[in-house]
Amino acid sequence: MAKKDSKELSVEDKLKSLYQLQATLSAIDEKRALRGELPLEVRDLEDEIEGLNTRIDKIRFEIDDFNHAIVQKRGEIEEARASLERYNQQLDLVANNREYDALTKQIEFQTLEIDLCNKKIKEAQIRVEERQRDLAFNEEILDDRQKALEEKRNELQEIMQETREEEDNLKDKAAEIETKIETGLLRSFKRIRKGARNGLGIVYVQRDACGGCFNKIPPQRQLDIKIHKKIIVCEYCGRILIDPELAGVRIEPTTEEKPKRARSSRKKKEEGED
Repeated sequence: MAKKDSKELSVEDKLKSLYQLQATLSAIDEKRALRGELPLEVRDLEDEIEGLNTRIDKIRFEIDDFNHAIVQKRGEIEEARASLERYNQQLDLVANNREYDALTKQIEFQTLEIDLCNKKIKEAQIRVEERQRDLAFNEEILDDRQKALEEKRNELQEIMQETREEEDNLKDKAAEIETKIETGLLRSFKRIRKGARNGLGIVYVQRDACGGCFNKIPPQRQLDIKIHKKIIVCEYCGRILIDPELAGVRIEPTTEEKPKRARSSRKKKEEGED
């Protein structure tokens, strides 16, 4: 029902409601600005911690993989040693050179296999030590980032608690004002406000210029703004324009040009006497 009544409002009342809404929304923006970059900093820290956890899990998996390889190679060494012992025992029982050569080759092969396994074990142990250092380094960073995140979250929570009640009240006030504005006009205002760098969808005229982009406004358009017969937007930035008096803003008259005119008149008077 409120929306229906809003269509019957005069342009003057519509502009007043829009300006009240803008003032309320700007106050909400100021409350949110108190949080500064904290929400972004918290989000960045959360993303970094997630990345660190993924990296740490990968390092731990690699360490487990290397340790498993070490255990496997040690098992292969035990098997090779058992084969060596068996071949050495058989060496004393050979009946001909052919059997002797075959056993000798097997003994040589198992010896090389043991050496190779020992080499692989040493390489894996070096890699384990390297990855353990990487693990300790990343865990230290993770601990530091988690402490920083906790501090930032507590700081953000304190600020939000301080401003939450005021912000909620402002939101309720904005919602109430919105019921007094017709749907199409409200949608246009929100679109303009969203596209504006400073979040201003409606501005008053300042020094014969738009209060948003500060481009000069032609005299006839200024007159149209003063008589409040229609909604007028800035032809440069698209913001809705309102007369300062209607917005409840008092503009002090400028007197900057008066001395210039006085000097010009005095100069003409002196030329006439000559």
